[in-house]
Amino acid sequence: MNWKAGPRRLTMTSIAIAVAAMAGSTTAIAVDGGAAEGSSKSTNLLTNPGFETGTLSGWSCTGNLGSVVSSPVHSGSKALKGAASSSDNAKCTQTVSVQPNTEYTLSGWVQGRHVYIGATGSGQTWADTPGSYQKLTVKFKTGASQTSAQVFLHGWYAQGAYHADDIELIGPGGGQPPVTDPPPGPGEDTEAPTAPGNLRSTGKTHDSVALAWNASQDNVGVTGYDVYRGTTLAAANVTGTTASVNGLTAGTKYTFTVKAKDAAGNVSGQSNTLEVTTEANEDSAKIPFGSHKYSYAKDTTTVSGDRAANDKKVVEYYNEWKAKYLKDNVCGNSNWAAVRSDDASHPYVAEAQGYGLSVLATMAGADPEAKTLFDKVLTYVDDHPSKIDAGLHAAEQDAQCKSVNGSDSATDGDLEIAYALLLADKQWGSTGTHYYKGLALKRIQSIKKSEMVAATKLTNLGDWVTTSSNKDKWENTSRSSDWLIGHFRAFKQATNDTYWDGVVTEHQKAIKKLQDQHAPNTGMLPDFVFDTKTGNPKPAPAGTLESEHDGTYNWNACRDPWRIGVDALTSGDSQSRDAVRKMNAGIKKITGSNADNIKPGYYLDGRPIEDRNYQSAAFVAPFAVAAAASNDQAWLDSLWNKMKSMKSNYYNDSVNLQAMIAVTGNHWAPTQAS
Repeated sequence: MNWKAGPRRLTMTSIAIAVAAMAGSTTAIAVDGGAAEGSSKSTNLLTNPGFETGTLSGWSCTGNLGSVVSSPVHSGSKALKGAASSSDNAKCTQTVSVQPNTEYTLSGWVQGRHVYIGATGSGQTWADTPGSYQKLTVKFKTGASQTSAQVFLHGWYAQGAYHADDIELIGPGGGQPPVTDPPPGPGEDTEAPTAPGNLRSTGKTHDSVALAWNASQDNVGVTGYDVYRGTTLAAANVTGTTASVNGLTAGTKYTFTVKAKDAAGNVSGQSNTLEVTTEANEDSAKIPFGSHKYSYAKDTTTVSGDRAANDKKVVEYYNEWKAKYLKDNVCGNSNWAAVRSDDASHPYVAEAQGYGLSVLATMAGADPEAKTLFDKVLTYVDDHPSKIDAGLHAAEQDAQCKSVNGSDSATDGDLEIAYALLLADKQWGSTGTHYYKGLALKRIQSIKKSEMVAATKLTNLGDWVTTSSNKDKWENTSRSSDWLIGHFRAFKQATNDTYWDGVVTEHQKAIKKLQDQHAPNTGMLPDFVFDTKTGNPKPAPAGTLESEHDGTYNWNACRDPWRIGVDALTSGDSQSRDAVRKMNAGIKKITGSNADNIKPGYYLDGRPIEDRNYQSAAFVAPFAVAAAASNDQAWLDSLWNKMKSMKSNYYNDSVNLQAMIAVTGNHWAPTQAS
């Protein structure tokens, strides 16, 4: 088989790890759970198997592409990262001495796209496991004259980084005779100690757990205890009945067991299994997903049913969204991650990166990678500045991550990025690699300078408006889905600049005038708004910017019930509440309170846009937020039942996910008091 073509032809849902000796045969065995812990007569032949030294000691990686990282890990506090590029598969190897004609067992935990494992000169296998670590085990027998084996791991070209942890090669080392179990002689001790009792934790920190247990009994005498973290030997030959396991990850659940042994090598059964979660450290989420730390305003609601079950549904949807759209190591750069939007005009757009940052800051606690990925998306954003205002993000990048289409900004992306930075500051603080608060303040200042119209205090469409030859027209045009009242409140609190109070006021005035004068029966807003400088804004004419439907409730404005609704939920502001309740009443009247009747686009009088006989989550989900802000339980629940299974493309799924976060009570704002 041509293995380089393999990943493009095959699909796999579990890892297979194979080790091939230079001579001899192999049998690959896929294991879904933990492997056997190994007897007292077995030894892991690999040096630095869990990378807990913090170095690559014992391993050699091509292209200097191997490194030791703190996340994601399978256990302990370190793991191997191989940063495969378009020209190097980041192959990491270790050569060990082995006995000829002897059986060995290799096991390990691997995560990533197209991860390979094998031995030089023989077979190999690969698998695709991007979401989480999986354990596999392989048994093989060395050849008749074989004295060494080179174990290797590698990723695949342009498929991004892989991770590996807790790699074990069990068997006798070179120069040792094969282990056999001769029959016991006269008088030999064959009785194992009793299992240790009452394993318990006597203390814990963010990176350690203190353990104690009741002593085992033996007919001759117990010589020591082995402490296991999961299936990994964490402490060997402990002479007392206490131990401390160090090098753990903060805020992580671990399982521990203990076994006793005697001088004859007899090993007891294991103790009770103990689960302990380490303390959170300063990098852990202060507002973990599902904590429901902040209540919504009175006279609002969330979806019915068991809260934990609803939260689980959101996490499941998020995990699918993340696997499908959030790409790590994009364009071969190990410092970048980005949300990919294949249904947009270009694969990477500013709006998507803003959504990704806000979602990651909100899902921290449910996703241990949230902060790491947030920082990588943020690095991608910072490395793609607008050519007009470098404090803003260039709105579009192509498949090679090159900024295109003018390399200027889009207001919606920058508003969301700035807001997400404030979320990150509240979630993790600003003492890490990135000074989130400072970056937010800098971006807010650029938004004020280049994406707000001084004469109206309404948003423009991007910093390109400031240099346009038709500046007057574009300063007279705005997009209703950029009227993010909650974001403007957060900008005021962060900057203490009263300018943003005026921004909130002017946008709420514009919303009310449009609803009263152009959509009194539906409350719907148009995609684009024209004549903003007159004080009497109106729906934009057909073909203003995107299509003949620029003045209708279309693919931009469909987000308005969500965007205005979350401000009503978190701030309780009466104007946001009134605006979104008009939308809620309008859509119920149009559909006869039947969620199946929601169409993807409307004229402002409530007539569906023609020839759209399908449903879209981007139009259904935002109305669920409006229902929550309207305290409309039955209507909300009917919408929620549709949302849970609606999946299609980046835009629909991203809007749906964020609406799901909101209606389950998991949305929070930087302005809410701690």
